Amino acid sequence: MPLSIDLKNCGALVTGVTSGIGAGIAEELARAGCDVTGCGLEKLTDDAVKRFQSSVGARGSKAHFLPCDLQKPDAPAELVKFAAKAMGGIDLVVSCAGRNVFEGVDECSEKDWRDCLEINLASHWRLAKAARPWLEKAKAPVFIVINSNQAFRTLAGCFPYNTAKAGLLGLVQSLAIEWGPQIRAVGIAPGFIDTPGNDSWFNGFPDPAAERQRTEALHPVGRIGTPREIGGLCAFLASSYAAFISGVTLPVDGGRSA
Repeated sequence: MPLSIDLKNCGALVTGVTSGIGAGIAEELARAGCDVTGCGLEKLTDDAVKRFQSSVGARGSKAHFLPCDLQKPDAPAELVKFAAKAMGGIDLVVSCAGRNVFEGVDECSEKDWRDCLEINLASHWRLAKAARPWLEKAKAPVFIVINSNQAFRTLAGCFPYNTAKAGLLGLVQSLAIEWGPQIRAVGIAPGFIDTPGNDSWFNGFPDPAAERQRTEALHPVGRIGTPREIGGLCAFLASSYAAFISGVTLPVDGGRSA
């Protein structure tokens, strides 16, 4: 019997839907039947927002979008209020928004440290707190945090980003323990995913194509991942097939960590 994920009548709140992993998550959740409320820094008239709305609508689901900066302390609560009104409730949250801040321990300024923790750690916590009353009303609610393989192992010059990502491991554990059994909390830690952010990384080398090929060769699967693959995993984790998964962060890195 083939695996079938049906998330019809499910309202999903996904942050950072205008590009990269967030866009892939929104598309795959819509494919599984979810209506999706998303957010980003762009204006409603921007092409990135139109692409989000089109990708969700093409799968027969409803798309709602709120421009907001989750680095601001009040933004997560405003987003949750908007999403709950637009969809009539919230069944699933995928907290995806984040920003690369790659600096060394000694080079990192106080401002960059604060800004990094605000968007890459605190915003996830604030979104969780704001969403909890709505998740408690859902039938099988899940709060998914998109982390990074930087949470488990890192490189020189990646502070404070990896510090914030390591903090998300603890956030998922705390949410699972304190909100269970009613609400599950799960983390996903992607490795190299084919996104504009990774393109910027490769373009920082003298020969971007050669560096990309070298990176792909480091993965036992022979390539880097896609946003849709992360989105498909989110759909699985939101389904009844994953009902026994909570409190863990799953590395998704094509076997590279092996």
